[in-house]
Amino acid sequence: MLNKIKNTVEETLRKHVSDIDRVYPFKRISPLLCESIKEFIGRPGKRVRPVLFVLGYLAFAKKPASGLYQSALSIELLHDFMLIHDDIIDKSDSRRGRPSMHKMLDNRLKLDKSVKFNGQDLAIVVGDIIYAMAVKSFLAVKEDPARKEKALNKLLDAVLYTGGGQFIEIIYGIKRIDKINKNDIYRIYDLKTAYYTFAYPLAIGATLAGAGPEEIKKIFDYGRVLGRAFQIKDDILGIFGDEKETGKSTLTDLQEAKRTLLIWYAYNNSPKKDQAQITAVFSKKKVDRSDLSRIQNIIRGSGALAYANKQISAAAVKADSIISSLNTGSNIKNLLSEFYRNILDL
Repeated sequence: MLNKIKNTVEETLRKHVSDIDRVYPFKRISPLLCESIKEFIGRPGKRVRPVLFVLGYLAFAKKPASGLYQSALSIELLHDFMLIHDDIIDKSDSRRGRPSMHKMLDNRLKLDKSVKFNGQDLAIVVGDIIYAMAVKSFLAVKEDPARKEKALNKLLDAVLYTGGGQFIEIIYGIKRIDKINKNDIYRIYDLKTAYYTFAYPLAIGATLAGAGPEEIKKIFDYGRVLGRAFQIKDDILGIFGDEKETGKSTLTDLQEAKRTLLIWYAYNNSPKKDQAQITAVFSKKKVDRSDLSRIQNIIRGSGALAYANKQISAAAVKADSIISSLNTGSNIKNLLSEFYRNILDL
């Protein structure tokens, strides 16, 4: 059933992209704007967020409401909006195996030597437009107006919290490593990953279906637990993963000096000489493979890798406990269990 939901999401997204010329005035305003939006939002992706949106709805509704899948695209479009801005902040030239939005626009602008602005300037605007498209897409569902308003508020909360998470992650990036604690790490994980990728899509769908506050809280908590575990796993892959499989360099997290659970644990459970090496690598303007090798050895030697994997296992136990307590059918419970095991590779 998860595959069926994802396939329907993909089909709805393809139709949404093909209908852009008819629904929005982008082509009349600027063919470049129209082409850029269609190309970017149509790129292949996991579609985790809209799938969970639909799953959260079906957990508490008898059947899909008209426009449900179009509404679910709202959270995918929000993701696109955030990716565009993230890539500008991270100075990343690629996204989903293709040029990032600002890089794509930069390449187009280079054709005109008289231009005095750059792709970043245009990409910020494109991101803002896609944000408006996301809200408009959400309104497509035919549901009880009161539920719809509550769900929309949760959608906007997801944006607020994610923006806050992005803000503090940047601020924490200038804090000394020894001044970062575990709660700081989990706060970023919750705000930047768990909330808008897992917890809010589920809670928005459940709210739209008319679930009670207690059930909404449970499914939100399931998403938060899953999100933390997913981010820990992503951090492990960021340092130890196969670049061909992950699609990103294992130097990226070090280059960005990300304060992860792995680094926090390694720093606080290593001798001073290793602590000094972590600090030195995080202070470098450009890291290399020898820096990565040193950090990998420190992480292993400190027990940080084993510690991180234990946190993932503990999250799986917690997720199972929450799933079993939900007031929904066994089919949905099985799907929620299947989902987290797939995404965590358990």
